[in-house]
Amino acid sequence: MNTVLTAVKAIHSANRDELEQIIQAVKLQQTFLAKQSARTFTVGDSVQFTGRGNRTVVGTVTKVNPKTIVVDSPTQGRWKVTASMLRSLEGA
Repeated sequence: MNTVLTAVKAIHSANRDELEQIIQAVKLQQTFLAKQSARTFTVGDSVQFTGRGNRTVVGTVTKVNPKTIVVDSPTQGRWKVTASMLRSLEGA
């Protein structure tokens, strides 16, 4: 049985206190992953991501926050993007 199914079964059988612990653990892991992704980018990096309306946005990193990245696109404006949504164009 895979990990996700095991986790879902554990959630279904958890009481309220256990659910609160699970929620806290999920939030902590999401924060860790967001910060880890943000550390891979620096100001000046060329990046791309899929924006609203499923359009591809290409731009340059102008600011790196702990969980988000500010991307300036010459044609589509400035975007504040979750780091995990970005793909580096450096060396591509």
